[in-house]
Amino acid sequence: MNKKTRRTTANLPADLLKEAMHATGQGITETLIEGLTLVRRSRAALLAEQLRGKVQFDFNVKESRERSDS
Repeated sequence: MNKKTRRTTANLPADLLKEAMHATGQGITETLIEGLTLVRRSRAALLAEQLRGKVQFDFNVKESRERSDS
């Protein structure tokens, strides 16, 4: 992992951590990274869902699928 990291101390429910580690089959750090990634994705999905019907596209699907001869 060559991204900038931050060492953190957290009080976590032992049984929840154990179950999460069992579910991922990975260690503490990897399990926490996976969990935080899922939180981030869930938030992004929620924000995308809130955009439904608010973004309008103006393009011709048939034209966009055609290949140019050049």
